[in-house]
Amino acid sequence: MGWLFGVAVLAGASYSLTGWGIVDAGAWQAAWKTSGVALLAAWAASRARSTDGWLIAGALALGALGDLLLEVVEGFTAGGAAFAAGHAVAIVLYLRNRRANPSSSQKLLGYLLAPATIGIAAPLAAPAGQALPVGVYAAFLGVMAATAWTSRFPRYRVGIGAVLFVVSDLLIFSRFGLLRESFVPSLLIWPTYFAAQALIAWGVVRSLTEEA
Repeated sequence: MGWLFGVAVLAGASYSLTGWGIVDAGAWQAAWKTSGVALLAAWAASRARSTDGWLIAGALALGALGDLLLEVVEGFTAGGAAFAAGHAVAIVLYLRNRRANPSSSQKLLGYLLAPATIGIAAPLAAPAGQALPVGVYAAFLGVMAATAWTSRFPRYRVGIGAVLFVVSDLLIFSRFGLLRESFVPSLLIWPTYFAAQALIAWGVVRSLTEEA
């Protein structure tokens, strides 16, 4: 697995302590938040031996940039754009690695993921007047999850990781109205998000490394 991946997981997983109110990161908030996925990107880059290897490293790097921008730039636009760009890079990766003979159930879920993501995300953001921009972002997110699920990469790592990414973002959008007063988003957003990135990184990079 590699020591750098282990350090990335430790850095990313430990950031949950801030969301749970156990630790106050203070001035280190942005750096701590960014470190987990940034280290995953560095690990992926250190293993990259092909275009696909650099694509997963790039997708992770854009995710880390999104984490940083959400902390240092007011609003969601800049961070959301970085994440959408990361999803676009990931979509290219997964389309380059489509599963040759997906089962009917795999294809069905693949077809449903994108419209379901948009159909849930936009109404969740509607109370804050953000249905349109969130719907556009959710299109990138949903297509990323759909292409990840139908790719040749391990579904129990990459596919589930992509679905967890959707879950994490839907929890974010639920804060606009449905779960505005609930502790559930604060409890689950970061763990589901970082687990998603770690599973995707591990599944893609290990698959590419074994084939090299």
